[in-house]
Amino acid sequence: MLPSQALLPAVVFALTALQALASDTFLAAVYEHAVILPHPTQEPVPASDALALMNRNMDVLEGAIKEAAQQGAHIIVTPEDGIYGWRFTRESIYPYLEDIPDPAVDWIPCTDPSRFGPAPVQERLSCMARNNSIYVVANIGDKKPCDSSDPSCPRDGRYHYNTDVVFDAQGKLVARYHKYNLFLGESQFNYPKEPEAVTFETPFGKFGIFTCFDILFYEPAVVLVNKMQVDTVLFPTAWMNVLPFLTAIEFHSAWAMGMGVNVLAANTHNTSMEMTGSGIYAPTGARTYSYNMKTEDGHLLIAELDAHPRLSPASLPAVSWNSYALSVERFSQNGHEFTGIIFEDPFTFTELTKPGGNSTVCQKDLCCHLSYKMAEKRDDEVYVLGAFDGLHVFEGQYYLQICTLLKCPSTNLSTCGQPVETAQTKFEMFSLSGTFGTSYIFPEVLYSGVQLAPGEFEVLADGRLRNRHTKSKPVLSVTLFGRWYEKDPPSTDQASA
Repeated sequence: MLPSQALLPAVVFALTALQALASDTFLAAVYEHAVILPHPTQEPVPASDALALMNRNMDVLEGAIKEAAQQGAHIIVTPEDGIYGWRFTRESIYPYLEDIPDPAVDWIPCTDPSRFGPAPVQERLSCMARNNSIYVVANIGDKKPCDSSDPSCPRDGRYHYNTDVVFDAQGKLVARYHKYNLFLGESQFNYPKEPEAVTFETPFGKFGIFTCFDILFYEPAVVLVNKMQVDTVLFPTAWMNVLPFLTAIEFHSAWAMGMGVNVLAANTHNTSMEMTGSGIYAPTGARTYSYNMKTEDGHLLIAELDAHPRLSPASLPAVSWNSYALSVERFSQNGHEFTGIIFEDPFTFTELTKPGGNSTVCQKDLCCHLSYKMAEKRDDEVYVLGAFDGLHVFEGQYYLQICTLLKCPSTNLSTCGQPVETAQTKFEMFSLSGTFGTSYIFPEVLYSGVQLAPGEFEVLADGRLRNRHTKSKPVLSVTLFGRWYEKDPPSTDQASA
């Protein structure tokens, strides 16, 4: 027998074993954490005090990680700022930071904690993963020294990065991501010089990772999906909810659907800052989610997901988002258009005065078409069809095209566009479409009480968002939220802090 033939059975066995390890589905977990915050201070606290606070938070996270592992979860995501909070200046964040190496160094902090200097937080996270045989995703701070040879080096001689880390089930550091799109008020951190497209392979699919505000921009979020072809996005966030379009559960589930990937979104929990809303989202809708403004408790979510959603029989067909809207004549406009403000953006609105019918409203190049039928037209509730086509400039700059059916807070039309959380009007039918210039559209349906509607609406290949069932819960909003990345202003040299 030739040596190559002798090896053949072993090769076949190894391939079979690999195929057995590669799963079609996996159990995902996210934990919404009520972060224990430090006392606000301008000056750094002793390193021992910083570690004590981080350990208090990690005590809570470890309990969630153990419970998730006991329930069979393969991976768990914890929130942005989940280990030390957010009340910091550049000086006061320093004792909370650790030097986080490139994962290429092949390091298990749990078994070799001092290889790169003191790293008690990475050591503990690594041990949580290793001792519970689960992938652990956490958000911590990275520090990197620099000097005058680097013209962008900050005056204090170091870079600070808002950083996500991933430890595999053996506790090995397998991913490190420095947040690229910092939100206002994150002055304690620096921008990385270039956006990082961070991915890693698992037996249950290819994963990518980014943080909070990143989800609104092209890099790295869209790059991970379109170019790197990830199956699942890991998304630590500290998301402040903004109705009617940008509540966490609403937008993150819509992004998963619009991009055709799984999203594991773990939010911090702080009702005084409107922070709540975590979920495990598939391209076909939310598998599980939590929205809780009533208590200050943390919450663990676990659900099964397809490891490769693009290959799933339930995967959505490619959508031509403007196909239907460009093919139809404008529905009659009633001439009663008015302007309303949503999150500082001037929308063009038209009131839906009848129990059912067809309506069109336009702004610039965007025309939004709606066909609808209310179960009952109430005298005490007003709904409008709205359009916005322009550059959003409040708390960040990004170009939007939005078509929306939404409830006004009162019968006074001047309130239309302001946040409202409850409704009583049910719709037997709605079909919303728009003449979008972008193919990046995120479909949202939000019910009364800020609740999602998984499985109760669909997107057709011609771009129509419509209901599946004649009996709906009362509707807050039905929205096609479009991002036109090519029209964003050029990003400035973010690295110079």
